Amino acid sequence: MVHTQTQTAPATRQMTMVQAINDALKSKLDQDEAVILLGEDIGKNGGVFRATEGLYDAYGSTRVVDTPLSESGIVGTSVGLAVNGFKPVVEMQFMGFIYPAYDQIMTHVSRMRMKSMGRFTVPMVIRAPYGAGIRAPEVHSDSAEALFTHMPGIKVVCPATPHQAKGLLMAAIDDPDPVLFMEPMRSYRSEREAVPTTPYTCEIGKGRQVAEGDDISLIAWGAMVPVAKQAADAAAEKGISCDVIDVQTLYPLDRDLIRDSVQKTGRAVIVHEAQGTGGLGNDILSIINDEAFLYLRAPVQRVTGFDVPVPFFALEEHYLPNVPRVLKQIEQTVNF
Repeated sequence: MVHTQTQTAPATRQMTMVQAINDALKSKLDQDEAVILLGEDIGKNGGVFRATEGLYDAYGSTRVVDTPLSESGIVGTSVGLAVNGFKPVVEMQFMGFIYPAYDQIMTHVSRMRMKSMGRFTVPMVIRAPYGAGIRAPEVHSDSAEALFTHMPGIKVVCPATPHQAKGLLMAAIDDPDPVLFMEPMRSYRSEREAVPTTPYTCEIGKGRQVAEGDDISLIAWGAMVPVAKQAADAAAEKGISCDVIDVQTLYPLDRDLIRDSVQKTGRAVIVHEAQGTGGLGNDILSIINDEAFLYLRAPVQRVTGFDVPVPFFALEEHYLPNVPRVLKQIEQTVNF
């Protein structure tokens, strides 16, 4: 039985994000025999981040499948499973490993509904741990969401909290079309919060307001949401009131939430850790230009990663947007 977020007093347990993801997978394996997990080391080892820990023992090797090291093969196999009635949930060990599967995702996963004239859908989820900040080696820390938000046919979701991670993942598995589910690695164990132990969903395509303010809108997702919130708290000490928006779904974006916030504040700073050139911040800037231009009191600004590959750990913190960088941009925008 699925309850909604409006029902009162569900049983809760303090969970980290990775525990909430594990709980969501367990709930769906319990609910629906069509759900099947596939990935490298997700079985006996429980996954590189332990997101699938315990599921192999509980559900067996036919529903929690250890695959060969072949990202393209995993996704291609899952397409076949999906069009034949299964609901595959694929784990990419790191988002930087997804590139060998890019052909399958772009030519089959995202297009199957259209090219089969609606005869087939691909109800599958690709879970992709992403982002810098955990001292991982080269390729492990990429934030490549823009490669996938560019292609219609696949939704892209990115939670920022344990509660949202469980609710959005359960909604993604229920979705009749494919979903890329980005998981910020450095948020996996950074906080705990009360998460309902019973199944629930959070709506895909809707963002959430993290903090309410009147002077400027801060728009972020994933691991940058806490950074934006901390910058907003620091700005408040200087008398600047920030609206903090977590978009949650990167495709399709919640245009209404973005528009309403910027029309209210008249200023905006977009924060993301992917490189700035070609980044999703540019699309959000376009939405603001289209729907809130006449309300603006200053140019829209972005705080992003630099236009270089994510560097090794000695320079990783310098690459990532941090509270001082965001705060500086807030002050420059408000004082424009």
